[in-house]
Amino acid sequence: MRASEIRALFAVASRPEVVSLAGGMPNINSLPLEYLAELSARIMRENGPKALQYGSGQGEIFMREQIVEVMRYDGIHAHPDDVVITTGSQQALDLVTEIFINPGDVVVAEAPSYVGALGVFRAYQADVVHVPLDDDGLIPEALDATLTRLEAEGRRAKFLYTVPNYHNPAGVTLSAERRPRIVEICQRHHVLILEDNPYGLLGFDSDPLPALKSYDADQTIYLGSFSKMFGPGYRVGWAAAPHAVREKLVLASEAAILSPTMWGQMVMTAYLREYDWYTQVKEFRGEYRARGNAMMSALAEFLPETRWTVPTGGFYTWVTLPEGIDAKAMLPRAVTNLVAYVSGTAFYYDGQGADHMRLSFCYPTPENIREGVRRLSHVVHAEMELVEMFGTGHHEHLKAGIEAPTPDQV
Repeated sequence: MRASEIRALFAVASRPEVVSLAGGMPNINSLPLEYLAELSARIMRENGPKALQYGSGQGEIFMREQIVEVMRYDGIHAHPDDVVITTGSQQALDLVTEIFINPGDVVVAEAPSYVGALGVFRAYQADVVHVPLDDDGLIPEALDATLTRLEAEGRRAKFLYTVPNYHNPAGVTLSAERRPRIVEICQRHHVLILEDNPYGLLGFDSDPLPALKSYDADQTIYLGSFSKMFGPGYRVGWAAAPHAVREKLVLASEAAILSPTMWGQMVMTAYLREYDWYTQVKEFRGEYRARGNAMMSALAEFLPETRWTVPTGGFYTWVTLPEGIDAKAMLPRAVTNLVAYVSGTAFYYDGQGADHMRLSFCYPTPENIREGVRRLSHVVHAEMELVEMFGTGHHEHLKAGIEAPTPDQV
């Protein structure tokens, strides 16, 4: 087990003088807080003993029924019995890995891939094999070739892990044309798909494309969460899985936590039943669209020497640095200049990614995003000058042992 590079940043990135383009915290300021306060008080008055009690290990039927309705926006037609409530989708990811992975088993994942998933896979001693993506998401030909090679080596993959919508960290979306191709390739190679979709409803201008699970429900375990589209504090996520897998997920979850949060399920269910939650989601979309546009404009203005992905939803853009710049080695100097990002090395299992950084636009205001990119540009330009003068060796001494900046480096 290793410390997350992103979590290690929080101590300094949360300081008020630092513009954090690092964390993926949703901007929940526009939530109906007064309504939620009244709703919470009503639930406590009317059903307090139940809300504070243990519940079902699978999650309550009333919550699972609402989740089935939410998944219809992804083209998924499921039954409440297919759903297992978890403590955020992160726990679902852990449970699936616990069930399927023995030390040395192969997991195929996009390159780059979600840092939280890589941490789970590493903890269970999986062998992660990366498959590249481009502006249209996971590349089918590369996936097919990788699975074929693994079979020839006698190393069949246990599952493909993918974030098809508004990818974390790359910001790209798997195209409509590629989705059935990815499913067909996994069917042909008898590889399970683990589809992680926390950002699906947060497209800037549209509903999500059909989920991979909508093409083959028995081939896919679908992970969802209310953390990004509502609020992470309730810690309500879920897995929608084939029957046999669902039974194992329930057993594994009961062993880990006994039962998911009853309070969170009751509040979330009442919110989905009573409030116009989809209009609230559309409001979030507009806010993230404005922040994403601010990020794209700031990069074009201050860092035209870099290349970046142009997201159509979600929280992130993936920036390619000029040749010779090491994002991880540069990070302490960026924090000294009061701006934070996440080095691309956090998103690969094998140590690559030093020439990339993930920038998050979900939480800062558009004004702070512009200021953060302006500060970052000074650091990048200074690095470019040093590389031109001395080559890449000037930061070699900083690479050793630096996982993230400490507060006294600010």
